[in-house]
Amino acid sequence: MNPRDRYPLIVFALASAVIVWSAIRPFDLLTWFLEVLPAIAGLAIILPTWRRFPLTPLLCTLIALHMILLAVGGHYTYARVPAGDWVRDWLGLSRNHYDRLGHFAQGLVPAIIARELFLRLGVVARRGWFNYLILSACLAVSALYELIEWTTALVLGESSDSFLGTQGDVWDTQTDMFVCLVGAVSSLVLLRAWHDQQLRALRPPQSPG
Repeated sequence: MNPRDRYPLIVFALASAVIVWSAIRPFDLLTWFLEVLPAIAGLAIILPTWRRFPLTPLLCTLIALHMILLAVGGHYTYARVPAGDWVRDWLGLSRNHYDRLGHFAQGLVPAIIARELFLRLGVVARRGWFNYLILSACLAVSALYELIEWTTALVLGESSDSFLGTQGDVWDTQTDMFVCLVGAVSSLVLLRAWHDQQLRALRPPQSPG
């Protein structure tokens, strides 16, 4: 096996194992399905296209960790993840904030996905638009997810409560999108140099400008 392919295989196999674990007696089967569906869809896209378009190890790691976050949230439901309860009790918080971690990742990971695609495919011609478009893409993902939650609530009514996980917070949607934005900005600021280094090792990127 090509050494370049070994690490992604390991991290995605680990994420897949957690997804399988999460399917064993989840708290709410519908919530589990809705939460892990993006992770399964991600694998369905990445695996068939790997030979043509391998991803950087950093991006593979981030995607795998995001899949694990989704699987754990799907198994327990976000409002009941034990780690979130521990942090809530330890810090004296009013709610389980595991869902905020998920929305932070919803900005952190798509920012690197968009950055990798934009650079390698030469999507953005001018540097001045580069980060703006990445942040816009991340917020679009967040808004789409909130619309999916809204549609689910309209269709399923009270059956969707575990999936929504608002925990009585009337500003839950706005807070989720803000946390996503913070995750995306953090990604661009903190991971840029590391990502650029791995892109150069993979192949010379087509840098905008």
